[in-house]
Amino acid sequence: MSRPSETVGLRTGSLRTRTVLSVLALLTVLLLALCFTVQFVLGERLRAQLEERLQDRASAAAALVGTVSNDDLASRLSAQGVSVLIESPDGGSVVAGPTPDQLRRGPDASGLGPLGGPGLEADAPGVAGSSSTPGAGADTGADQRSGSASGSTITSSTITASDPQILTLESKLSDGTVLTLSVGAGSVDQTLHQLLWIMLGASAVFLLLAAAALILVVRGALHPLESMTAVARDIARGDRGRRLRPQKPRTEIGRVATAFDEMLDGVEGAERAAVNAERVARDAEQRVRSFVSDAAHELRTPVSGMQAAADTLVRSSVDRAERERLASHVVREAARASRLIDDMLMMARVDQGLVLHRAPIDVATIVVSEAERQRIRRPGLELTCVDNRDGEARTMVGDAERLSQVIANLVDNAARMTGGDGPVTVTIEDADAADAVRIEVSDRGPGVPVQDRSRIFDRLVRLDSARNASGGGAGLGLPIARGIARAHGGDLVCAEPSGTNAGAVFVLTLPAG
Repeated sequence: MSRPSETVGLRTGSLRTRTVLSVLALLTVLLLALCFTVQFVLGERLRAQLEERLQDRASAAAALVGTVSNDDLASRLSAQGVSVLIESPDGGSVVAGPTPDQLRRGPDASGLGPLGGPGLEADAPGVAGSSSTPGAGADTGADQRSGSASGSTITSSTITASDPQILTLESKLSDGTVLTLSVGAGSVDQTLHQLLWIMLGASAVFLLLAAAALILVVRGALHPLESMTAVARDIARGDRGRRLRPQKPRTEIGRVATAFDEMLDGVEGAERAAVNAERVARDAEQRVRSFVSDAAHELRTPVSGMQAAADTLVRSSVDRAERERLASHVVREAARASRLIDDMLMMARVDQGLVLHRAPIDVATIVVSEAERQRIRRPGLELTCVDNRDGEARTMVGDAERLSQVIANLVDNAARMTGGDGPVTVTIEDADAADAVRIEVSDRGPGVPVQDRSRIFDRLVRLDSARNASGGGAGLGLPIARGIARAHGGDLVCAEPSGTNAGAVFVLTLPAG
């Protein structure tokens, strides 16, 4: 068996909180990257400067080799916090300055001072006022040889950093002397450490200020969503006319607001359509009930007449003449009921979609033929047919039998309204539309009031003049005639009389094909 699909609810986390946290997280990553990048770059720069200062000290010391004793030179260098090792070409060495442990703790490179500080360059050869101190090299033969020399130059230098907190420069001089200078790098690490804490503190303060600013900015940016929420709630309370109407419909929120308005228009249109459909359904139901009631009323009259006549014929002893009169009444009422039933069946076919047997026909021939039938049925009826069409008669496609029924209903209705005498005029002419035919049936009867010219096409509707006329129909002729006309693609209307004619005017319009 397949498991029923589970409905997953929409995730509705706080957009404001997500936005603020996301931006703060991004800023935190960027600030941390900036801190470590600055620390790395600054550390490398400080170490490079420290190497340059050691090389400067080595160059100054090389210039003094041979002018001062190695002990004096080592003493001067060590006084600046530098660990010194001077190895002479004859194998002798001089060591001075702090030990590696002392370099890790200090003093450090701060004792080097700027380039050209006192103690070394002042005694270097070539500097104005420099001179050798008498008896400076009287201790050993090596010192005497050094004092008689005129200084050396650096042939090669090597920087080593076996210990991350100690920087060592080993320089080989032109006379074979090896000068090794070591300095502590603790000041660099201490400076970087302090800088890191300062930047972290500043970043924390910046993030707090950024969080406060982001809350205000995001609140303003999400204000349109709050407006949408308020409008939706107002609509839910019954205010169906509220809309957002965004000023900038092409932005993200503008597109959402536009879609929201379109959805509301669709919902409101669906509601109106549902209300209209319900109203139409109620009207249709009311018309059906009225039709059934009127049909029952119309059928009751002939059926009651037939029942009374039949009872009299069965139960009473009547003479021959009375019997014939009652039998004629039964036949007449039966014919009336039969016509009413036929009309109701015809109306039902019209409602369901009348099936037409189309063929080329001539409207004038149909009108003339129906006029002859009416003259035979009503010898006293003054009926005139007029063809006002230009040129030769044109054929059209239609159902000749159904169109004859329309003409018969219109002429029969006009004859009843004029007491069976007329005059009744049937006019054929060209309609305003191309290849359309207009058939007008007019009489000199009481006419149709303006307010009833649409209502008379409803089912089982008869005006007072029709009810008073002898032999009035059941009120289905005109609805059937309009239904047949519309099935042909035309229409049937009750028009305004023209000229001095105060009677009724019915206009039938039919297309050519």
